[in-house]
Amino acid sequence: MTPFDIKSVLLARHAQHVVLVHFPIALFIIGVAFDFVAQWKRKNTLAVAAYYNLLVAAASTLPVVATGILAWRWQLEGAKLRGNLLLHLVLGIVSAFLIWLVWWVHYRVRRRPDRPLPFYCLLVELIGVFFVALTRHVDGFLSGVNG
Repeated sequence: MTPFDIKSVLLARHAQHVVLVHFPIALFIIGVAFDFVAQWKRKNTLAVAAYYNLLVAAASTLPVVATGILAWRWQLEGAKLRGNLLLHLVLGIVSAFLIWLVWWVHYRVRRRPDRPLPFYCLLVELIGVFFVALTRHVDGFLSGVNG
């Protein structure tokens, strides 16, 4: 396999998850940052930017979870998960759920402009960022980056 062989790169049994995972992470964290600044500065344009970042982050969790499960099935041939790999799967699903929950709260607020963002939303966003970071940290141990 050479680095210039497009077929081997696109059809690698595990590479898609590794590439796709960065999209929901970045979009969610930027969406949360936009939301915090929007609430602090009371800027509606930043709130709109936060909403669309959260929307695309939520949508992009679907292929990430799917490719993660496929990578497990292909690479480990469906072997029973344990240790850090099981922890990574559980944290990844919790992270995806929190990303969808945050988007859903924003979606409900956008449907009724007279309703302000609930007080708990920023707390849930922080918890979501924590779980996303924790999931990525555990992945660092799986990939060998963290030792």
